[in-house]
Parts: sequence; C-alpha cells; structure tokens
Amino acid sequence: MKYCVRCLQPDTRPNTQFREDGVCPACHYFSELQHVDWKERHEILEDLLEQFPRRSGQYFDCIIGVSGGKDSMRQSMFVRDKLGLRPLLVCLSYPPEQVTERGVQNISNLIELGFDVVTLAPAPETWRRLMRLSFDRFTNWARSTELALFSSVPQLALRYDISLILWGENPGLQLGDLKTLGRFGYDGNNLRHMNTLSGGGLNWMLEAGFTGSDLLPYRYPAVEEFESAGLQIVYLGWFLGDWSLVNNAAYSCANGLEKRNDHVENTGDLFGVTSLDEDWVTLNQMIKYYKFGFGRVTDYVNEEIRLGRMSRERGIELVGRYDHCCAASYIESFCRYIDISVDHFWNHVRASVNRDLFDLHADGVIERRFQIGVGL
Repeated sequence: MKYCVRCLQPDTRPNTQFREDGVCPACHYFSELQHVDWKERHEILEDLLEQFPRRSGQYFDCIIGVSGGKDSMRQSMFVRDKLGLRPLLVCLSYPPEQVTERGVQNISNLIELGFDVVTLAPAPETWRRLMRLSFDRFTNWARSTELALFSSVPQLALRYDISLILWGENPGLQLGDLKTLGRFGYDGNNLRHMNTLSGGGLNWMLEAGFTGSDLLPYRYPAVEEFESAGLQIVYLGWFLGDWSLVNNAAYSCANGLEKRNDHVENTGDLFGVTSLDEDWVTLNQMIKYYKFGFGRVTDYVNEEIRLGRMSRERGIELVGRYDHCCAASYIESFCRYIDISVDHFWNHVRASVNRDLFDLHADGVIERRFQIGVGL
C-alpha cells in the first residue's frame, strides 16, 4: 500500500494507477485544472449542447439523475438557470425502511424549486432480498442497489427518447477510477466500466434464482442500445471550475438543501453533506475502509488538500480519527431490514477484512497495520 505524495489517496482504490512520480490520477488532474481556460470550456459545452436540439414534440432537453443532494441540486439549477435547458430529473426511490426524512425533504425541495421529477421505485421485496444477497456474497449491500441507481437514468432516457444525459463528476479524473475515462474529459459513456457496474453484471443475481423480469430495474443498457438511440452521458463537472464537494454543498444549502445533523463520530461525514437520502451508506463506507484502507473521510480530506484548504498533516489526523466511524444504531437498523443478527454482520465483515492492511485479533478487534500518509 502506497499513498499519493500530495494527498491521502492510497493505491488500493480500485482501478487506480499512480504516476511514476507517486502522484495519484486525481491530483494530477487537479494540477492540470490550474491551466484550464474555463471560458473555452464553456464554449465547448455550448457547441456540444447544440448537437442535441430539442426535437418536435419533445418537452425536455436532457435527463439528470438526482437524489436531492448537493451535486444533483447544483447540476439541476446550473442546467436550468445558467444553460437555459429544461431538464427532466430522475430519482430512484428507496423503500420506507431505508430512505431518510431529509432525503424526502430534499427531493420535495427540488420539486418546489420548479423541476419536473420522475420517481422510480423497484419492487421493495426484491430490493431487500438483493441487498441481503449483496451483503452475503460481497460484504457490500449496495452492489445491487447501485446497479439500479446507475441504470435508472439511461433506462428512462431510452423510454423518453431523450439522447442527452447530464452527470456530475468524472470518476476517472476526479476520483481515479481510470476505466471510466472516455474519448474526452466530458465523455461519460464509459461509465459502464466503473467498479460499481463492471462486477459481473446480473449473472450473480440470476444464479441466485432471480428472474430476468425481477432484475429489469438493475440492467444497465447495452452499448448497442446507447448507440442505436444516440445516448450521450456528459460530465458537467468537467465544465465547472468550482466543482467540488464543499462548493456544491454550500451552493445547495443556500437553495434549501437539508444537511445531516448527526455527529462525525457516528457517520464519518465531516461536513454532513454526503448521501443524504439514506444512512446505511455509513456502514458501507466503514466496510470499504476495512477492505481497501480508506473511507469517506479520506475522500473529503483529499479534495480539501488539493484545494489548499487543509494541510496533509491535518488530513492524516482526521482520517485516523474518523475514517472507520459508524454508529451501532445504523448497523442495527440495517441488520433488522435484511434479517440478520448484529453478530452475523460483524462475523461477515471480519471475514472480509484485508489482512494485508489490518490485523484481526482473537477478541474481534481490527487493528490498522499501515501508517496513514505513508502506507506499508
């Protein structure tokens, strides 16, 4: 395990590859941004949008996937108020046991701001059973739900015959998931290769006895379907010089976004602005930490370090203190939902701990072997 020499990105992030000078892809991308002509990029965006004119009888110009959170609100308001487009917003709804009141309020806020929102709700019992299967098989309950989340937007684009899909950040450039890189910095049609979507498709679900009709909401459209319909995903973040986690949150909070009010010791959410529509993401971030040696706090501080608002030393302190945090109450509610005991949960998590990065003691305590900011 090695760390980026500039931020606290470890080389254990899936699909990443550091440069020979020890700099991670995200830091390299950020350094290149300092020389970008943002006026020129806006002109590129305007030229690009002209390739997707609204057709006769078509009410919407584009589709944006939303959760009601900071990024989707920033995108929606930029597209409507700055670009003058009429977007159709698509929200994949969680079942009542999972969705938070703040998540419902934030979607309602988008509607009150004048946006048209289509809400999709996959069959709740199938959703629950797939979540249990995902946890049992991958120790990642979100493996199935993220398939539905990412698939819902292009599926609806096909059904509404809308060719332009606007997305937020480019995970290849801004996070380092290099398999998602397309022909240009704004080209998102290789999003299908991101770690979330490229893990075997639907085969593992079919092998468990689910039918093709059960899994319709979880099927990401094929390349041929994209090409036949002329679908194009465009990363808006590539065109916005001030696109960042904190900046998007500040912009959205000024327009009615409701933040998370729990303590960072319970959530690992330094600023309370990430994944606001549900809380079980907290335990998945904790599990990610035990698998790969980094969690949500690492992603927060990396961006702050790159922006010069936090020192690497301060980032190391925060990562060491909070990257593994998850309140027992979140784990308990999740276990009730998928019908397992808390002991079963922890036995499964401990069996998935990366033994190269952590020591697992006889009493169940998981101890970090690596030094934050240095590695092994």
